Amino acid sequence: MGHSTSDQQRRRFLLGLLRASGATAVSLLAPGALWAAGSQVRGIRLSAHEGQTRLVFDLSGPVEHSLFSLTDPHRVVIDIQGASARDLSVPSIPESHVTGLRYAPRNNTDLRVVLDLREQANPRSFVLRPAQGAGHRLVVDLQRQGTALARQQQQQQQPLRSADQPAQRLREVVVAIDAGHGGRDPGAVGPGGTYEKDVVLAIAQRLERLVASEPGMKPVLIRTGDYFLPLRERIRRARDQRADVFVSIHADAAPDRRVQGSSVYMLSQGGATSEAARWLAERENAADLVGGVKLDDKDDVLASVLLDLSQTGTLEASANLADALIGDLHRVGKVRRRQVERAGFAVLKSPDIPSVLVEAAFISNPAEERKLRTSAYQQSLSQALMNGLRTYFNNHAPPGTYLAESGRGRHVIRNGETLSAIATRYQVSLSELRQRNNLPNDRIHAGQVLVIPSRDS
Repeated sequence: MGHSTSDQQRRRFLLGLLRASGATAVSLLAPGALWAAGSQVRGIRLSAHEGQTRLVFDLSGPVEHSLFSLTDPHRVVIDIQGASARDLSVPSIPESHVTGLRYAPRNNTDLRVVLDLREQANPRSFVLRPAQGAGHRLVVDLQRQGTALARQQQQQQQPLRSADQPAQRLREVVVAIDAGHGGRDPGAVGPGGTYEKDVVLAIAQRLERLVASEPGMKPVLIRTGDYFLPLRERIRRARDQRADVFVSIHADAAPDRRVQGSSVYMLSQGGATSEAARWLAERENAADLVGGVKLDDKDDVLASVLLDLSQTGTLEASANLADALIGDLHRVGKVRRRQVERAGFAVLKSPDIPSVLVEAAFISNPAEERKLRTSAYQQSLSQALMNGLRTYFNNHAPPGTYLAESGRGRHVIRNGETLSAIATRYQVSLSELRQRNNLPNDRIHAGQVLVIPSRDS
């Protein structure tokens, strides 16, 4: 339905006033733009430093969002589902990437925000839930092309082309798998003489093989043999591999040999606070902890805020990961507690990697010790962890990964796959799949991205 002449004249008049005032943000809202929505964007904060720009969207409630880049001119587009906004603006900061901000309703329910950029930038985003007095937030980081972090990201990405989309660069999610103890540190010892370090390495190796065979995932085994690794070395190795999650596998012990069952831990708030204090004390060595921003030249308040943002998002992701793992571990055997437990384990203290510690079973329990020694039980545990990882990434795949793309109704073709097998997997007809992707025949290649037709369309 078209707008009336008076509506169009009023809109042009308001736009002229905004341009004349030099406002950085121009809201292109049609009549009735204060549409009903689940959450509202209450404001946007912008900061810039050393080639990185960070925008923090303050929200009235939780949201889902997607993000993509455009060129000629350079822009980043953010679609926020079920959201609304009014009177949004950002300050004009010469060193930031952002030169302007526009927003408008999309599909009568969503909010589309367009960031106009001075130059091309690598975007990434994450959502933070309320913590320590702050409400829901959507954080968007823009990293300048050519910086060390941007080059690392580009080197790890692989060029792909969708049948109906321009070329894009996606990567696999990286799962760091840590077998506890090792070498001179045997861990707990069962009543039958079983060493914890041996059984957890066997489980970790089985999980590594499962992750390696999972499309869109890449495993990194932190300890590959029977040797000792300091706890912080384990974190360093995961960070060097740019891990998306860190899973440390252990086998618990208790004085009471009747105690049994699995449990999953994440970092406690006290542990997070002490770790933040440690990084602040040593921040000249804490490079790239918070999305590429170094802390060595920041004052205490700014460094603390940056670490808090990073840790808050990481702890929430850790909780989601732990919930997913617990949900599948109970299918293998008894779960001692269905709730995520919290502790100050040093191995969980990376401020930028969602991390959990899995106590697979009580090696001090004679029955569970016997099970831990069997290949069947080790495989069942590793399969349960694999299922939990799959559940987690189905809902929390990082932007720019194969799994995130697949979650939007796309399939990344792997070696050996056929078009007919893909059609069967998604329960669509072969002709629908060809038509949706403009394919003249059934020839496909590894790395190609197919759009999957909706079954209710």
